[in-house]
Amino acid sequence: MLFDSHAHLNDERFEEDRDEVIRRAQEQGVSRILNIGFNRETIETTLSLVEQYDFIYAAVGWHPHDAATMTDEDLKWIRSLTEHPKVVALGEMGLDYYRNHSPREVQDAVFRRQIRLAREVGMPIVIHNREADRDVLRVLREEGAEEVGGVMHCFGGDWAMVQACLEMNFLIGLGGPVTFKNARLPKEIAAQVPLDRLLIETDAPYLAPHPHRGKRNESGYVRLVAEKIAELRGISFEEVARQTAANACRLFRIEEAA
Repeated sequence: MLFDSHAHLNDERFEEDRDEVIRRAQEQGVSRILNIGFNRETIETTLSLVEQYDFIYAAVGWHPHDAATMTDEDLKWIRSLTEHPKVVALGEMGLDYYRNHSPREVQDAVFRRQIRLAREVGMPIVIHNREADRDVLRVLREEGAEEVGGVMHCFGGDWAMVQACLEMNFLIGLGGPVTFKNARLPKEIAAQVPLDRLLIETDAPYLAPHPHRGKRNESGYVRLVAEKIAELRGISFEEVARQTAANACRLFRIEEAA
């Protein structure tokens, strides 16, 4: 049974066929999905989604793209949502130096505030990192993020960063890029990272795996990610599916599917 540990099924690209997309995911063996709300609008639609489907859970937080919009009231609201029975993580949060939609110093401050909140409530965090490896690691260390741990979503760093993340109690999230023909580094990491520290994800509707690259991604395609990782490691698909689902359930404190 597969666990898609990062999806955006509330995205408007699923408006016409969301129920069908979710049904297809179940047919592919997906038993759990973590859907991400990353600003006020997407948090609200994520909560609606998880209240509709019992096997979909929520992470709530503020994306670095939207950091400049986060207010004190928003942070209080997020804190209140940690009491929701289907909210199991905070995020996605972090730093994005590729788009720079919010000033870097604002991204830094909002990132730190959310880590501190996670430590207050004892909840794991979902990290967004794009072209900011050094600063992401520095903030995580300075804010004591190892206390709660979490997942490095859509991991794109090198092996040295893998080791630094593992030392800080973080799991490595891999998705569609591991299936791309010329993606050497993701393949190397998929083959080497300890299996009990690995999560699989889609980031749907983004980053669809081969052979759907460039098209809308779906949670059901996480099966392709698991199959590629199994091939790279020389183990069975079933072992990858079982262990990564167990890892996600452990991290997010969700009871494993029977």
